[in-house]
Amino acid sequence: MKSQPKEKRWWAGKLVISLVLLAFIIFVVVVMFINSVKPSRITLIELDGNVKGAAFIKTNQALIEQMHKNWLPNDLFWPTVLLDNMPNFQIGELEVVRYNTRVLRDNLSRMRTTDKLDPAAETAFTSLSNDPYKWWFPSAESKWKEANRGLETFYENLLAGKSYFYPRADNLVELLLQYASLMGGANTRLINAPHDIDSSLAVDEQSKDSSEGPKMIDTNIPWSRIDDNFYYAQGIAYALYESFKAIRIDFFDVLTDKNSLKLADKILETLKRCYFEPLIVFNGDPGSMFANHSLNLSGVFNDARQKINSLIVSLKQG
Repeated sequence: MKSQPKEKRWWAGKLVISLVLLAFIIFVVVVMFINSVKPSRITLIELDGNVKGAAFIKTNQALIEQMHKNWLPNDLFWPTVLLDNMPNFQIGELEVVRYNTRVLRDNLSRMRTTDKLDPAAETAFTSLSNDPYKWWFPSAESKWKEANRGLETFYENLLAGKSYFYPRADNLVELLLQYASLMGGANTRLINAPHDIDSSLAVDEQSKDSSEGPKMIDTNIPWSRIDDNFYYAQGIAYALYESFKAIRIDFFDVLTDKNSLKLADKILETLKRCYFEPLIVFNGDPGSMFANHSLNLSGVFNDARQKINSLIVSLKQG
């Protein structure tokens, strides 16, 4: 008879432990799920269409705000430290915003390259140059907030006529060249993902012995980084799509004058096609039943890049 209370206590203790473990597992799953959701499309509200540059500045602010609210690459705590898809997606976003603010500082906000740099644009670019993996002293989030304030100051000065935005064809060409360069690097990672392709890159080092040919370095992507590169490229495509929506507004006159508006729309359509979500990022052989998502994304991604190169030519020669 005395053994029954002990047995009940044993079962009660086991039940409590099971419930705690179940609650912990549910908590982890929910946290991981919430932090794995990609950002939605950006909608600009109350935008002054008469102010050139307003769409570009506000779009970059919106991208920065997205990153600031839930920046994952520098997480040190469990369980979000285990995530890798969204952190790589956010790094891709950050790369585009960095390019945008650099061209804003160096070209878009100045009539000539000899003109003084705009202090607000300089603040935004410098803040975004912070190490994205730093957790403190200073944290990446604090720098993104500072960059957002810099762009807000630039926007207010733009409305007041104290800052300037020059939507010229040469400035747009410079921005597009930066995009094409960034996309080229990301696409190289994608096309080198297939495990059945022995790819290498020639590096021409000026060696003393001229008989030696260029050295070859392996560019195959380890299987563990295939999904990292996939989501990094998707982050770039996402931020480029939002940036091109702003470019279409602020450079509408230039695109129309160069007969390039339809080409800009095609770039938007192509970038939009990069925004798909496989359940699992596979790296299958061409003849297998599993898709090779890296090559699928690379095809669309490179198509957008080629259209951007065509737009550059059109702006230069149109």
